[in-house]
Amino acid sequence: MNKSVIGGFAVGTIVSALTVFMLQPGNLDTTAHAADSDTYRQLNLFGDVFERVRADYVEPTDDAKLVESAINGMLTSLDPHSSYMNPKNFRDMQVQTRGEFGGLGIEVTMENGVVKVVTPIDETPASRAGMRPNDYITHIDGKPILGMTLSDAVDKMRGPVNTSVTLTVVRKGVDEPFDVKLTRDIITIKSVKYHREGDVAYIRITTFNEQTGELLDDAIHTLQKQIGASKVKGYILDLRNNPGGLLEQAIAVSSDFVNEGEIVSTRGRHPEDTQRYNARGGDLTGGKPLIVMVNGGSASASEIVAGALQDHRRAAVLGTRSFGKGSVQTIIPLGSDGALRLTTARYYTPSGHSIQAKGIEPDIMVEQAADPKQKKRMLITGEAELPGHLAAEEGAKEVAGSDSYVPADKKDDKQLLYAIDLMNGIRKDAAFKSASAAMAN
Repeated sequence: MNKSVIGGFAVGTIVSALTVFMLQPGNLDTTAHAADSDTYRQLNLFGDVFERVRADYVEPTDDAKLVESAINGMLTSLDPHSSYMNPKNFRDMQVQTRGEFGGLGIEVTMENGVVKVVTPIDETPASRAGMRPNDYITHIDGKPILGMTLSDAVDKMRGPVNTSVTLTVVRKGVDEPFDVKLTRDIITIKSVKYHREGDVAYIRITTFNEQTGELLDDAIHTLQKQIGASKVKGYILDLRNNPGGLLEQAIAVSSDFVNEGEIVSTRGRHPEDTQRYNARGGDLTGGKPLIVMVNGGSASASEIVAGALQDHRRAAVLGTRSFGKGSVQTIIPLGSDGALRLTTARYYTPSGHSIQAKGIEPDIMVEQAADPKQKKRMLITGEAELPGHLAAEEGAKEVAGSDSYVPADKKDDKQLLYAIDLMNGIRKDAAFKSASAAMAN
């Protein structure tokens, strides 16, 4: 049984990936692609180079690292999204897509060589222990953090449920560092955040993990109770800067707004590889007006949801052009040696359009003001500008990425305010009117 995933990874440049897990790893079918004599000569050449490096490089080499680098070099030469994941990276990806792990419940960043607490997550060991935003963590179980990477520090704070860890904390206003002992618990990544804007329901999805569909259902029902189901003027689904996630969750999210029909299809090298994924369940909103917000940081699963709702004329898409990540990766576990991520197909919106190197074009173009602190726009390099990217379909024009800045303060969020005004009838827009009319039919 295969499990489809749209993996989202956003570190500087978004490299989201539509991924298929092959849960039962098997031997590669070498008979399917018979190697000719030239291929064997090239493999012998690799062996010769490998042995020469081992024997003559100025310092002793790590054989495993050489092989891993060679594999990665082969895969990254194909496109930006094919790669080899060593066992640690594979485990990290599984944690990310699962959406829960044994840990402490704090969002952290690295500052001046130590870990800084961004915020403790509600109802977690960190919040119960009184951890605060802007606390600095200098030691973990007595070992200094200085010299660790952020990833190393996070790994040490995560661990089996019901095990303990002691953090040494420096807090502004407290003269001396102090220790906080915490017991790890199951931490769920809250990928769905929501609140009411008067009689408008606002829902933000930050990633698509295993919890997203269920959390979205809860958000819709909670907002309907808060506002009154009949009084809800409409829904704003904010997918800005959402780099991707699980394919099944993208389908589940779309299904909460669409009663039936295709959500997405994938097409591989061979005609028999084509797969179609349809909506399941029903529209939980009762056909109320819907606006989907995207920007240059919206990729992969976000683009699938936006494209599906746009093609079904179920929503008006507002913001700026999305990232343009439209290829499918298959993750093939390699036992104890990690996993292979290989591009195997492209995905298409219900109308048959590929977004590869083009992105989703909004129905309502609303650009955000520049970040006043940076004095410039936060431009994301779109798929079309990634070296070695899959080209757009023949005849299609490739388009670069767009602005990704989202202000922290709502009063500065031009795109959100525009969407709220549309819902409240303060602004008029032909695209929103057309989408709303289609929803009513």
